[in-house]
Amino acid sequence: MRRLCWTAALALIACDPGTTPVAKPTSTPAVPAVPAAKPAPAYTPSGKTSNLKSDEQARIFPGIARRDGERWKLHLHAWVHEPEADSIGRNAALEALRATLDLPEEASASDIFRARARTFLFDNESGKTLIVRIGDAEHTLTSTGANGHSETDLELAAAGLRPDAAGWVPIDVIAPADDSRHFTGHALLLADTGTSVISDVDDTIKISEVRDKKKLLIRTFLREFEAVPGMATAYRRWAGAGASFHYVSASPWQLFDVLAGFVASADYPRGSMHLKQFRVKDSSILSLFDDPQAYKRPILHDLISRSPGRRFVLIGDSGEMDPEAYSAAYREFPGQVAAIYIRDVSDEPREAPRYKTTFADVPADRWTIFTDPAQLPATLP
Repeated sequence: MRRLCWTAALALIACDPGTTPVAKPTSTPAVPAVPAAKPAPAYTPSGKTSNLKSDEQARIFPGIARRDGERWKLHLHAWVHEPEADSIGRNAALEALRATLDLPEEASASDIFRARARTFLFDNESGKTLIVRIGDAEHTLTSTGANGHSETDLELAAAGLRPDAAGWVPIDVIAPADDSRHFTGHALLLADTGTSVISDVDDTIKISEVRDKKKLLIRTFLREFEAVPGMATAYRRWAGAGASFHYVSASPWQLFDVLAGFVASADYPRGSMHLKQFRVKDSSILSLFDDPQAYKRPILHDLISRSPGRRFVLIGDSGEMDPEAYSAAYREFPGQVAAIYIRDVSDEPREAPRYKTTFADVPADRWTIFTDPAQLPATLP
């Protein structure tokens, strides 16, 4: 019955284009200005612009650029969608979503619920070609598909990129001439060597209670996100020593804005973000909470294999399958995975049968179970 209600609500949306679009951002956070390391050619606009309509928005997700000789290779991920204001169809879909998730009736009046749930009802815009400026060059991205997403492999000339002190470069969408809005993303110029921290999100840096699906849903859709006490302090200390961060979560891209806001407000270091593709037209909303292993393992492989000169520290929790995924990553990349840290949320000591099996062929000094972030090392191995 819940699935039928949800399907019917989606059909109603298709017939109801909505009314006035929600207010669109007019600015994005400024990127710290750092002088260029050497003179770069002046930027001359080509005159090309993105084919965005005034009621459409673009997101450039934070990514990673890796050096390739004198150039940088960047895999750039973008999303174009059209938010809609309240309408009969949208309100019906929100109510159907609430019922499907078995949230209390009062959730319908919650500003937090409406803001987060509405992102799953955005109209994804296909056939949109974004023109972006990175440093002193323009790049044309692959046109968006049916899900509104675009993924493009770019090569960037090093001259003119002007990264900030932490190695981040801005990526600006070039909007039509009569559009004063600014859509900006960032990419990290990841050094060939150094240490990267790959961090899970739910119950690792954010209290989610994933082992109790009802509590997980309430924390996801009805409450402000809550940081795990002490984790940001440890992460900032490691970032101060030069570590780069990559946040990997099975949450969908629809929650990117609220997750990115949480990372910033909780004072975690800025990092690349790797979330899950999800579209309500393709699957049940309840599949949001399927086992994340199938998604995480390829991400771990990609992050580690593309940076063979870097060492990786993997941090997760015992709530789902992080120990299993991380031990598999160690077996595949024993020379690069320097340490595994697992936050205990399942009350399983290091001697538990699960860990004896999972870490049977991982050296004892490579993995740690902790309950308090104060137990984490001051410096990374």
